[in-house]
Amino acid sequence: MTADPPPRTTYRIEDLAHLSRTTVRTVRAYQDKGLLPRPERRGRANVYRDAHLTRLHQISDLLARGYTLASIKELLDAWDTGRGLAGVLGLVTEAEGPWSDEEPARVTRADLDARFGGVPDDTAVAEAVALGILEPVADEPGSFLVPSPQELTVAAELHAAGVPLTAISDHLRELRVQVEHIAARFLEFTAEHVFARYLDDPGHRTDAQAAEAASLVRRLRPLAQHTVDAELARAMRLFATREVRRRLGAGERPEPRAETRTVSLPVGTIGAVRGLVGADHVAEFITLAAEREVRARHLDALAADALPANDLGQTP
Repeated sequence: MTADPPPRTTYRIEDLAHLSRTTVRTVRAYQDKGLLPRPERRGRANVYRDAHLTRLHQISDLLARGYTLASIKELLDAWDTGRGLAGVLGLVTEAEGPWSDEEPARVTRADLDARFGGVPDDTAVAEAVALGILEPVADEPGSFLVPSPQELTVAAELHAAGVPLTAISDHLRELRVQVEHIAARFLEFTAEHVFARYLDDPGHRTDAQAAEAASLVRRLRPLAQHTVDAELARAMRLFATREVRRRLGAGERPEPRAETRTVSLPVGTIGAVRGLVGADHVAEFITLAAEREVRARHLDALAADALPANDLGQTP
């Protein structure tokens, strides 16, 4: 019986590219940018080792997480000098983890049809997949992963109440735009006031600092959700009360009909407004701007009438 050969620890550049799922050209580009150590020279051949393969996997992982090559070089330089990469990857993992305690569930196509009126609707299912409400299970045809069972339940309840599935999809798209804006503002706020000392200057960040930042991410998850829940409850009570009173005519005076009139504006003015607020909001912007000017002039007139002559710079 022959002994097993020793594990292979050296690679040609072609083998290295194949094992790291990249190309020879990319490997050489990483070397030129200082992301990958130079190979050893053996005679007329270049030899790569496991450390090169590990480094290529690290680069691929960081690129997949959204890092630029410049920032990856800073992080890898920090790693080479014993600073920071492990902690940074832990922070990224924490940020990319679930921001909800809700557990995903699985559902079959038959269950879906039953929950939504018992009538198969391929268009609605395709729409739900496009929105990420459903995720097809590759090895189980006719089965879907549901990332948020609560969201699917809400859709089913709305449909049972008479809301068309197309209207539910349109509403979700609109809602996501608003919620993503809220999330972006919350992250900007916390990055400025909480994370600035951890996220700046990655080349000098320590593992301890990154671990502390990861802990802050865990603490911020419920804070973000609780804030949105409280504000949504407040806003829903306010607008629901207003809408019920309007619908029932609870003593509120009807709003006067607005008079409409066509007004010509210079093409340059329209173009400037479109560039500022977008084509969909040109009319609204011009209307609000005109109303603000009218109110400002009315206030000026009221103030002028109320002031004594001396305060207006007139001689008595």
